[in-house]
Amino acid sequence: MKAYIIRRLVQAVAVCLAISMISFFLLFLNSDPALLLLPPEAGLEDIEIFKKSMGLDRPVIVQYLVFLKKIILHGDFGNSFVSKTPALALMLERVPATLSLSLMAVVLANALAIPMGIISAVKRYTIFDNLVTFLAIVGQAMPLYWLGIMLIIIFGVFLGWLPISGSDTIWHMILPAVTLGAWLLPVNMRLVRSGMLDVLNQDYIRTARAKGLLERKVMVKHAFKNAVIPLVTVTGMQLSLLLGGAVVTETVFAWPGLGRLAVESIRMGDYPVVQAIVVFFALCVVFGNLLADILTALIDPRIRLE
Repeated sequence: MKAYIIRRLVQAVAVCLAISMISFFLLFLNSDPALLLLPPEAGLEDIEIFKKSMGLDRPVIVQYLVFLKKIILHGDFGNSFVSKTPALALMLERVPATLSLSLMAVVLANALAIPMGIISAVKRYTIFDNLVTFLAIVGQAMPLYWLGIMLIIIFGVFLGWLPISGSDTIWHMILPAVTLGAWLLPVNMRLVRSGMLDVLNQDYIRTARAKGLLERKVMVKHAFKNAVIPLVTVTGMQLSLLLGGAVVTETVFAWPGLGRLAVESIRMGDYPVVQAIVVFFALCVVFGNLLADILTALIDPRIRLE
C-alpha cells in the first residue's frame, strides 16, 4: 500500500506539471492579454509598456519557467491582471463555495441512487425497475444547462419557492445542488443496481438466506457492502465531472465558485487566475482518484493495490 501511494503521488506531480504546461501554452496561443485588458484606443506604445510591466514581453518558454519556479518554491501563480491581487488568494476565496456545492450534489445523488438501485435490483424487471431505468436514461440525456434553466423557471420564477441566484442562504444552494446531483444520479443508480444484481447471485448470499437471516440484514450487511465498491471508485472519478459540471451550473445560477471564476477569467484573459484554477482542478482529480482507490482497498481487503 505504501509503495503504491508513493508511486501515485509521483504520478500526480508529473500529471500536474504536464497540465500546467499545456494550459500555459494554450492560453497564450488563444489570445493576447494586452489586447483584452487595454482599451481599444490603446496605441502600440501603451501595449508594449503594459507587456513589459506584466512580464509578457519575454519569450513564452521563459515566462513558463518563471511561472513554474514561482509555483514550486512559493506557491505563487502571480497577480491577477484584472484585480491586481494574488491569483492563488483569489482562487482560494472561491474554493469553499464550489466544494460545498459539489459535496451537497454528491450527497443528494447518492441518497437517492443507493436506495433506488437496491430496490430496482431486488424488484428486477418490475414496473418500478423499468421506470427507474427509463428515468436514468432520460437523466443522462438531459443537458446540464437545460436542466438548470428549467428548475429556475419552475421553482424560481413560476412557483417562487426558491432563489435562483447567489449564495446568501442554504436555500440558494438547493437548485444548483439538485442540478449537479441529477447529473450524477443516473450513473450512480445504475452502478448500484448492476452491483447488487451481480452480488445477489453469489453463493454466500444464498447461504445467508438459507441460514434464516432477515432479508434486510442480508441486503445491508452482506450484499450492499460488496455492491458499493464500484460506486466508491466511480465517485472519486466523478470529481472531474463535478468540477466540469460546476462551471456550467455556477454560471447558470450565478454561484460564486471556481467554475464561475474560471469563466470570467477566461473571458477577460486573466491568465494567472485561469492557470491557478486549472492546476487546482488537476490536483483534485488526481487525489480524488487516489482516495477512491485507497477506500476501495479498505472496504474489500481482497483488493491489493500493489
